[in-house]
Amino acid sequence: MSTAGISANKLELLQIAKAVATEKSIDESIVLEAIEEAIQKAARLRYGAEQDIRAKINPATGEQSLKRVITIVADDEIENETTQVGISTAKMDNKLSEIGDEISTQLPPLEFGRVQAQMAKQVIMGKVRDAERARQYLEFKDRVGEIINGIVKRVEYGHIIVDLGRAEGVIRRDQALPRENVKGGDRIRAYIMDVREEPRGSQIFLSRAHPQFMAQLFAQEVPEVYEGVIQIVGVARDPGSRAKIAVYSNDSSIDPVGACVGMRGSRVQAVVNELQGERIDIIPYTEDMGTFIVNALQPATVTKVVIDEANGKIEVVVPEEQLSLAIGRRGQNVRLASQLSGWALDILTEEQESERRQKEFQERSELFMNGLDVDEMVAQLLVSEGFETMEEVGYVALDDLTSIEGFDDETAEELQARAREYLDKVAAEQDAKRVELGVEDSVLEIEGVTLPMAVRFGENEVLTVEDVAGLVPDDLNGYSEYKNGERVHEDGMIEDFKLTEEDATRLIMMARVQAGWIDASALEPNVEEGEDEVAEDAAPAEPTAETLFN
Repeated sequence: MSTAGISANKLELLQIAKAVATEKSIDESIVLEAIEEAIQKAARLRYGAEQDIRAKINPATGEQSLKRVITIVADDEIENETTQVGISTAKMDNKLSEIGDEISTQLPPLEFGRVQAQMAKQVIMGKVRDAERARQYLEFKDRVGEIINGIVKRVEYGHIIVDLGRAEGVIRRDQALPRENVKGGDRIRAYIMDVREEPRGSQIFLSRAHPQFMAQLFAQEVPEVYEGVIQIVGVARDPGSRAKIAVYSNDSSIDPVGACVGMRGSRVQAVVNELQGERIDIIPYTEDMGTFIVNALQPATVTKVVIDEANGKIEVVVPEEQLSLAIGRRGQNVRLASQLSGWALDILTEEQESERRQKEFQERSELFMNGLDVDEMVAQLLVSEGFETMEEVGYVALDDLTSIEGFDDETAEELQARAREYLDKVAAEQDAKRVELGVEDSVLEIEGVTLPMAVRFGENEVLTVEDVAGLVPDDLNGYSEYKNGERVHEDGMIEDFKLTEEDATRLIMMARVQAGWIDASALEPNVEEGEDEVAEDAAPAEPTAETLFN
């Protein structure tokens, strides 16, 4: 072969590397490294897999070099005689040899046969593919939360593969709009939900069902949202069917709902069209949660809203004829309102609420009649004044009882004496029942546990401190979830004691301390002695259910 022919081959190699790098949008040096690795692998196939053979390509001239390398090690550290030589043997050939030096022998250029060429091709393709995936991850990892345009490449088992130009994304079946018919070649917009490095390469996960996809669409269609004058506080979606979006304006002169609707509905209609006709309720946000819930349940009319902050629930009362509208088809309207507000919503008709109030009034009246041995009028007076439990009657300030019309000091003292006597009697009965159920005395020593709670634990076969320590807040307070579009509630064993989530969490953590599972210091903020202020990262937050039980 002539020198001109050899030079041409060298230049051709560099041109191929440059073309591949340009096509795949990766660095040319990565392609050359892949070719070097392919040459090394082919050379080991020829000279022996145990050999340390290294190939090098000059990126300027395309000149190739191939050499076998032997490393000098201590005489007693030789592990592979093919790639290592002892220092004493090396000094026989060169007295200047030192441990760590490398002895290299030039090898003749490698001629590729069919097998070597095929293997080299696989090595190069694999390296280029890995580099391309790494480039895609670096390019898209900071773009999570953006909307991106692409072209549908293919649809596989309901998953939509989208060509993004220099990368490929996937809209999984559960992140696509139901009943949306897409086919190869269609242009599509999607929300970049996540970018992850996985064993088979980086994956770009897209979504058209994500709530933030709708928020980003409004940001594109409504200049005031893009500029930050109008804020999107929350979005709740039933993809492809219905959605609710809460908006708030920093400028009192701007109507956030009107701005998002646009002239003759042009702005909201553009979003609706993109979402295949999904109906959108735009709701003005207000910090007054009662008013916000009333707005969120539109188009239903709400009569009354009662907020139970302790249990994170809101009771909504509606007229009988508005009940089905408030709940919506398959519970859709109330479910979306609940997601938007972050509160559990209980929908009652006026008649149901009235019946429940009357039932509660009657139950409390009977409690006082039987426990205090008083007539119905006195019992109803106590209930009307806001007394709900026997503990309140027994241990409230005496003035709170004497302020009731017709109650003098003597009457108030007698009522409190009877209430305390009743409570002592109930406590004795409950303690006997606790012992009968097998609940250990040590359970009562857990901070936050009362005797009625201990009885309830026994009824649920929670008998020891270790049993309590093994619980989670949902076991105590219950939880709600949606099944087949309907909200289903699972009762907690002491749900009617109305513990907050924080109180339930602390009770369990104190049980774990008493059981010796954790140290009490783990529950306290870590404050350095002599410091007035502690950095946020040095002071752990108060334990919560999310951090401790997930």
